[in-house]
Amino acid sequence: MEILPTSISEVLLIRPTVFGDARGWFLESWQQKRYAELGLPAFVQDNVSFSQQGVLRGLHYQHPHGQGKLVQVLQGRVFDAAVDIRVGSPTFGRYVCAELSSDNHLQMYIPPGFAHGFCVVSETALFSYKCTDFYMPDCEGGVCWNDPEIGIAWPIAKPILSAKDSRYGPLRQIPSSRLPRYEGV
Repeated sequence: MEILPTSISEVLLIRPTVFGDARGWFLESWQQKRYAELGLPAFVQDNVSFSQQGVLRGLHYQHPHGQGKLVQVLQGRVFDAAVDIRVGSPTFGRYVCAELSSDNHLQMYIPPGFAHGFCVVSETALFSYKCTDFYMPDCEGGVCWNDPEIGIAWPIAKPILSAKDSRYGPLRQIPSSRLPRYEGV
């Protein structure tokens, strides 16, 4: 396994070791001891979504009860983004992005305190993520996908959004009481 640097140190890009031969390939997508050695917390919930090309899901967060997420693509390709929304953070409003695919096998760990989203750039995508806390509808929040102050360079101009995702406003309009606090690294 290899850890690739990102512009925000708390967000990890992980390249698992892939063992391949003429039959195909094998990788461990998660192993408690190995990932704990990286400093990742325990996970309590696994989710999988299937989406068509052009779908954008996000930018989602949960506060309180923030969810850290270990995300990966099982089939297809996505453009994945994590935005620091921790009030007082030196990287508040900045983002990390990467292409995750079933070909490159990359994983991204997004810690609690970050909004997360992805858009599908292949025909379809099967997206998997482990969460460090349970989904709590009363705690969910979101930031509009095209917030100009954040400036994510999404690879699509007119994504397919859910009704809920299309109603989210910019980060600066979210009351600080609805955002997580930075507690240092």
